[in-house]
Amino acid sequence: MTRPLSRASLVLDIVGAFVLFALAVPVSLVFYAPNNLSTIAEEPVSITVVVVAGLLQFGAVAIGRLAPGVALGVVWVGALVQMAAGLGPLPINMAILGVLYATAAWGATRTFWAGLASVLVGGVVASAYMVFANGLLAGVSALSTAVNIVLFSIIGVLVLGAPWLGGFGWRMVLRWRTTRAAQALAEVTAAEEQERVRIARDMHDVVAHSLAVIVAQSDGARYAAASSPEIAIETLGTVSQTARAALSDVRMLLSQLRHRQGDGPQPTIADLEQLFEHVRQAGLEPRITVDPVPPGEPPAAVQLAVYRVLQEALTNAIRHGSGGIVDVHLAWMPDRVELEVRNPTGASAASGSVGHGLVGMRERAQLIGGSLTAAREGQEFVVRGTLPIGNGSSVSGGVA
Repeated sequence: MTRPLSRASLVLDIVGAFVLFALAVPVSLVFYAPNNLSTIAEEPVSITVVVVAGLLQFGAVAIGRLAPGVALGVVWVGALVQMAAGLGPLPINMAILGVLYATAAWGATRTFWAGLASVLVGGVVASAYMVFANGLLAGVSALSTAVNIVLFSIIGVLVLGAPWLGGFGWRMVLRWRTTRAAQALAEVTAAEEQERVRIARDMHDVVAHSLAVIVAQSDGARYAAASSPEIAIETLGTVSQTARAALSDVRMLLSQLRHRQGDGPQPTIADLEQLFEHVRQAGLEPRITVDPVPPGEPPAAVQLAVYRVLQEALTNAIRHGSGGIVDVHLAWMPDRVELEVRNPTGASAASGSVGHGLVGMRERAQLIGGSLTAAREGQEFVVRGTLPIGNGSSVSGGVA
């Protein structure tokens, strides 16, 4: 029956309707008796009817935005009171136009269509009333009367339909605004979700790699503690350094998640040597081949993707490989970079546990328009990826 409306808007509608009522009723009385103003005082019933009809119709205007359906019913009552007294069209009937606008602009679905029906029915009823009750076409033949009723009905529908169409246009504007707001909210939500996924992926890359190195180094320190204490102390220093670096990265990621700050410093291909050193400290020997070398400075998104893919592939080699040598090959072409990581599979590979984080690696490649495969080939586990170098990868850099 009612719709949400602020108190200020409601007060504005009531005050505006009262001002219009105060102006329209005197004008309607003068319009009712234009030639002899004294006749107004001689017909108190008609005066009362004008005042009552005006109260009803402008009262409907006052609640037009709050309750368009109720306003439509009230304005119909006011019009019927006016017609029952035999009064013709008066300036107070301008309130009807305002209510029809309100039904189209703010009414619910039923009220919206009820307003359109009122336009059609009201136009026909008003024309027939003026012809038969007010004797507008007295002395005219029946055929002419019928034709004129049709013409007056068309005019009445057009007059009543104009504000309804205006309200319909405003309804479309409000709906467009709502749609735009919902679209903007959906875009913000999608961006936030994408950011959470990116942070979760980075968190996995950082924590998984660091823990794999820490576990390997800790096991080595435990075995070396009895026979070579100096090696154990050096290994524990590596564990501490790796843990501190991982803690710093995790704090940065959590800060982004908590405060929505921009991206912090991201790894580049210049940091690969440090990554390979961590792998060596974990007990693997990476054999790196770069042919051809980068022709220039690759886009930041490509550098980050290469680092994260190699980080995950080498982490899997530490956790699930059989040790020894892991082959890393990078080929920097003018339009793409091709990478390959080969490592011997261990016992865990036979049980099917190789490949943790493969989804993250594939996502890294796909985000910049590339592709990646990871599968066991004989006694080796091979990761191959192709990452494009161009405008597409540069654009994707903000979400990589």
